Amino acid sequence: MPASPSTARAINDRLALRLLQQEGPLTAGRLKQLTGLSRPTVADLVERLTAAGLIAVVGEAGEQRRGPNAKVYGIVADRAHLAALDVRTEGVAVAVADLVGRVLAEASVPIGGDTGTGPAVEQAVTLVERVAKEAGADRLHTVGIGAPGLIDPSSGELRDSTGLPEWHRRLVATLQDRLPEARVSVENETNLAALAEQRDGAARDRDTFVLLWLGHGTGAAVVLDGALRRGSSGGTGEIGFLPVPGTSALPTSTDCEGGFHSLASAAAVVDLAAACGVPVTAGQEPSVVGVVRAAAAVMREAVGRAGRVPGAVPPDRMPEAASGVVPPGRVSETASGVVPPGRVSEVASGVVPPGRMPGVASGAVSTGRTPGVEPGAVSTDRVSGVTSGAVPAEQMPGVAAGAFPLGDPDPAARFLDALADRLAVGVASVVAILDPGCVVLGGEVGQAGGEELAARVQDRIARMTPLPTEVRATTLGGGAVLRGALLTARDRAQEELFTPGEPPPRPSPGW
Repeated sequence: MPASPSTARAINDRLALRLLQQEGPLTAGRLKQLTGLSRPTVADLVERLTAAGLIAVVGEAGEQRRGPNAKVYGIVADRAHLAALDVRTEGVAVAVADLVGRVLAEASVPIGGDTGTGPAVEQAVTLVERVAKEAGADRLHTVGIGAPGLIDPSSGELRDSTGLPEWHRRLVATLQDRLPEARVSVENETNLAALAEQRDGAARDRDTFVLLWLGHGTGAAVVLDGALRRGSSGGTGEIGFLPVPGTSALPTSTDCEGGFHSLASAAAVVDLAAACGVPVTAGQEPSVVGVVRAAAAVMREAVGRAGRVPGAVPPDRMPEAASGVVPPGRVSETASGVVPPGRVSEVASGVVPPGRMPGVASGAVSTGRTPGVEPGAVSTDRVSGVTSGAVPAEQMPGVAAGAFPLGDPDPAARFLDALADRLAVGVASVVAILDPGCVVLGGEVGQAGGEELAARVQDRIARMTPLPTEVRATTLGGGAVLRGALLTARDRAQEELFTPGEPPPRPSPGW
């Protein structure tokens, strides 16, 4: 059955608006090419959308033809303003953008754990109002909120969750009261991060993937065939409650201690770093992001130095390793390009294994000439601190002098290996059930670990499951939540404003 004239117009209008949103300003001629519509049809829809206040002339195209230049049409960006919130247990971040998603102002405020519910809510709402004013928005059309915890799929409200501050739930209702004309909605933070990674981040080429969120706590988001899956109760991805080996107890319905959370939460990762010989800053609470980032930086620097030392032999060049270095077949595949401690089970006679080299941080073995060292061997008493990728503590990015003592074994490599072992337990469980083909290590910790951590996790997953799985590091980090909230707010605002029907009212002078 053919579409009615009004339905056809509605479809054409939406198509043109989506193209303008995706491509930016376009001429009527370019819209004709992209839509395949006739010139009169395009002229009609341009007239309708202009009359509705949704598009306007934003310039002229300098086309090489006779006659006047073609008008360029674009979406009226200030037709509506949007706000996005990233709500954490320790504070809130806010961004305000226009209808096409261009951020106009943003800010954040810490909220201490001892702050009362009322004052905490007031701090957050005041921040939203202040950022909106700085962006020049006297009215917010749509507000998207990302928060930890479960979202009730029937009501769309944040459910009461043990361990989360009460002000989180109060914030949504208060924002709606203070912004009565705004459309306020809340979504799980990890789900929003997955949306951002799919649109703008590490999963742009994937319709199916899992995001493993690594921050203060843990979480996961599942995207299958391009659609976010929430589950019947909104709990898809609550991986912190996953029972795993290596914990002293089982999780309960109200406490994820004993689950995967016990292995991968911020506190657990900091404890693991200390156990691996990675010292933390004295006198203050250690930063899990700082510890992971420093360890990854050490390994990157080690790889770089190994590549610059004459004679250094990376694993991919060892099919016929020089005699007296690392025998063929003894090097497990690594993405880092060096041989980490504990991965070489034997070395040729007369050569000291990497794990016994007090001066070698990376475990790489050099076949070249190090001052005072014979070719094909490594001397443990003549290495001053830089050989085959060793990095002096004072030269390690982000690490205070002496923070990573060079010794046996290298604490940075051992820490990242141990962390990858833990993460692989959770990732392998997800892979066995969903077979996503791709897992993104997200959040601040996933970003801090970068490719050094992702490669280690992928190496372990390849040995634990027959299902091919690529492990990637986030490209958005902790900012993915705010980005996802903004994308969601923009989609909802455009969905409403771009819906054909009676032309929406013109904005008031102050809007």
